[in-house]
Amino acid sequence: MATDEGELSARYQNTLDALSSLITKRSSCVSNNQSQRFRLLLHYLKVLELEDAVSQLKIIHVAGTKGKGSTCVFAESILRCYGLRTGLFTSPHLIDVRERFRLNGIEISQEKFVDYFWCCFHKLKEKTSNEIPMPTYFCFLALLAFKIFATEQVDVVILEVGLGGRFDATNVIQKPVVCGISSLGYDHMEILGYTLAEIAAEKAGIFKSGVPAFTVPQPDEAMHVLSEKASKLEVNLQVVEPLDMSQRLGLQGEHQYLNAGLAVALCSTFLKEIGIEEKNGLNQTQRGLPEKFVSGLSNAYLIGRAMVVPDSELPEEIVYYLDGAHSPESMEACAIWFSKQIKQNQERSQKRSEQILLFNCMTVRDPSLLLPRLRSKCIDHGVDFKRAVFVPNVSVYNKVGYSSNDDRRVDSVTWQFGLQRLWDSLARGEAKSNLESDSKGKEEVKSFVFSSLPLAVDWLRDNARQSKQVRFQVLVTGSLHLVGDLLRLIRK
Repeated sequence: MATDEGELSARYQNTLDALSSLITKRSSCVSNNQSQRFRLLLHYLKVLELEDAVSQLKIIHVAGTKGKGSTCVFAESILRCYGLRTGLFTSPHLIDVRERFRLNGIEISQEKFVDYFWCCFHKLKEKTSNEIPMPTYFCFLALLAFKIFATEQVDVVILEVGLGGRFDATNVIQKPVVCGISSLGYDHMEILGYTLAEIAAEKAGIFKSGVPAFTVPQPDEAMHVLSEKASKLEVNLQVVEPLDMSQRLGLQGEHQYLNAGLAVALCSTFLKEIGIEEKNGLNQTQRGLPEKFVSGLSNAYLIGRAMVVPDSELPEEIVYYLDGAHSPESMEACAIWFSKQIKQNQERSQKRSEQILLFNCMTVRDPSLLLPRLRSKCIDHGVDFKRAVFVPNVSVYNKVGYSSNDDRRVDSVTWQFGLQRLWDSLARGEAKSNLESDSKGKEEVKSFVFSSLPLAVDWLRDNARQSKQVRFQVLVTGSLHLVGDLLRLIRK
């Protein structure tokens, strides 16, 4: 058995290496060949003999700037409660690429992943040429998802858009059962456009003629575009409101009630379309939801979003609050969630606590739009960070697999020093304001840059051992990659 496990592990690593070979640099994706690459998807489906199979899949398709992953997870959980065999495709993954492919709520096994991967990879490799290259990384993953879900004969596919909508690889589908668009905001602007109208137009690219669609309340600029696109395609676009906050959700944070409301609308429509009726009605989105909806919403789970995880070595001294927020709006939602968690903890614990920020964001983000919102929203809710720590990710944009050894090498931290300077300037501005209104002022906020995440965790643990009377509450945010790295590190 050990030998079999070793062989499977080696095969899996070889699979990850092959998958990594499909990665292109982000800059090369920001070009004018998006439509050309999108057209190649039809060729890839033909090579994989998936055209008919994909056309027969019953699909819920969800785009958006923030909340689309949560919406998909809620929807999958609800439909699984109805006894449907579900297939869920989401992105990105935090620890293992197999997280992107869930069958009946469970990530696909290594053995199945390896078999499906090589089946697709070899077929596509045989047909490559200068004119028709291998699919890019995300495109291949989307094709792989179609192969997995078609072969596994799932009853429903919940499909999360990777980026944008119009030219996203998932948009190769021709006739989903229902579409959803979660909250829109400013993200990936170098690809999608620099106005909400442009971004909304890209997201609305998933609308299909005659296919019902739902969205949440949007800014007027975005809503106008969504409505216009829907009208042209004769799409019945409805706006859904958040669920009542008396409903228990498996995903934490006030913003999740908006995502849950969207998921309820999508599932209600889907169940009606496939002929499943509920005696007490599926239209209710506030109170009195069907029991299976209530169960699905309360049991939904998504790694890396609003997670509270004690440190594996010092669980009483260090608690990590993990949230992969990386847009201005999600930063505010993260700050509100964290602040409420801190207040609840203070009411239950006699131990003095200290809040620490552990942060990094990708260089394609604008930290001047992220850190001020995070800091000010926390302060508004009575939470102030005593220390801030900035680190590079262990993972990089083009890393698929993971390493078993702690990576403590010293890399360039120029970007992190820039984050520190921005944070310090915010702290100085706050301190100056306090001095003007209060002669006592506030204790100076300390900030640090470490060349690796493991070194930062070691530093946290050393400080915790020396200050056992204090509990460190560490907010880890700014990057889903950073959250994934930390989870891997503290779970070893």
